[in-house]
Amino acid sequence: MQLDSGAYIVIDLGKTLSKVSLWSRDGRMLDRQTRPNSLCEVDGVRRLDADGIGSWLLDMLARHAGQPVEAIIPVGHGAAVAALAGYGEGTPGTLAFAPFDYEQAIPDDIMTAYRDQRDAFAITGSPALPDGLNLGSQIWWMDQIHGAEMRGATLLPWAQYWAWFLTGRAVSEVTSLGCHTDLWAPASGGFSPMAVRLGWADRFAPVVNAADTVATLSPAIAERTGLPKTVKVLAGLHDSNAALLAARGFPEIARNEATVLSTGTWFIAMRLPAQPVDTASLPEARDCLVNVDAYGKPVPSARFMGGREIETLIEIDTRRVDIKPDQPALLAAVERLLADEVMILPTLAPGFGPFPQLECRWVNRPEDWYARRAAACLYAALVADCSLDLIGAQQRLLVEGRFAEAEVFVRALAALRPGTQVYTANAHNDVSFGALRLIDPALEPSGSLRKVEPLPGDLSAYRAGWRAELEAFA
Repeated sequence: MQLDSGAYIVIDLGKTLSKVSLWSRDGRMLDRQTRPNSLCEVDGVRRLDADGIGSWLLDMLARHAGQPVEAIIPVGHGAAVAALAGYGEGTPGTLAFAPFDYEQAIPDDIMTAYRDQRDAFAITGSPALPDGLNLGSQIWWMDQIHGAEMRGATLLPWAQYWAWFLTGRAVSEVTSLGCHTDLWAPASGGFSPMAVRLGWADRFAPVVNAADTVATLSPAIAERTGLPKTVKVLAGLHDSNAALLAARGFPEIARNEATVLSTGTWFIAMRLPAQPVDTASLPEARDCLVNVDAYGKPVPSARFMGGREIETLIEIDTRRVDIKPDQPALLAAVERLLADEVMILPTLAPGFGPFPQLECRWVNRPEDWYARRAAACLYAALVADCSLDLIGAQQRLLVEGRFAEAEVFVRALAALRPGTQVYTANAHNDVSFGALRLIDPALEPSGSLRKVEPLPGDLSAYRAGWRAELEAFA
């Protein structure tokens, strides 16, 4: 479709997929392209394929060369950091080395030394996480193995790396710095004491707001893609925070006490409390954390690796529990699962979620394929219910992302939380639409929220049995 008026492009660089979408000014998605992300390995360290993503991204931007594109908004996951060599004094610099993959294990001695440097959870709202999920641990390791490149390097988060890629100007941004990085102090709104003490705060590119314009496209990018040289590139933001911004477009969520549960590889619950809450009291050891929203405000959060766990359980592509034709059969399997007390105990992603130290096992595992997939959905609902309790979620819950279409999951969650109004939204455009609202906060999502009908019957006994099994197994 050729537009007569302005258009926007959102680039969403997640852990599993890279996405590019074209949007009209009034919030209609006109085109969406995706690419599965791969990893590369250099010197025995698994890394993000920044070069491959960059090449594909330029091809996708060139698809829209004939459109009146006015702005590009980058979105990225929050557990990658890029180091630029030679940046400054009018020179854009270059990527010093490929960023690390956050699931790359960090040597024990390196991690032990780093953990001695971390600030208390009460200061950062960032729990001690495995591998490189705390961005600080990646920087500490980078200093060990890339010492020469890191000296004098300018650091910037993953989303803002792509703003630099398109413009040649480096910035940092608070939602990316404030998501379990160990680098930010949400209450004071600045870098953490550790980041200041180690000199990292000075090495990061200047902090700007997510909605700020970084620059226009560099001449080389404009020529390569055919896009106008006048296209502005925003600083962009962390993907879960983009989903939160999208949810705030619904009147049911906007200024009310509400929680948004974003579902993908990670299930991330982010609470929007009606009144300020004490985030220092969140249980650090149960994968609770404090995110920072696009306005710089602390957001009590909890998470687990729900998409990865479901994928592991069903041993097939994760969409198999949410594709529409399968929903009746999956729902039909639930009654027998409850009667037979079929359960899955956490955790399939060790070190994550509200039960990080437990080991997964089945109770009364069924042989039927539909039953096993329905059981995986019940499992995800039970774990999500626990995570929501940990952050004090109440009144309203919006489930968004690809598992919002998994009927057993969302309906079980509604049954487990009868005092909560549970809604689902469009499962595909949430993050990118939220990014659009950086440009126009008045944009309203197309369509309305769907109130979820709970599964029939009382699931409280099933939940009590599941939790009793946990206590016996712990």
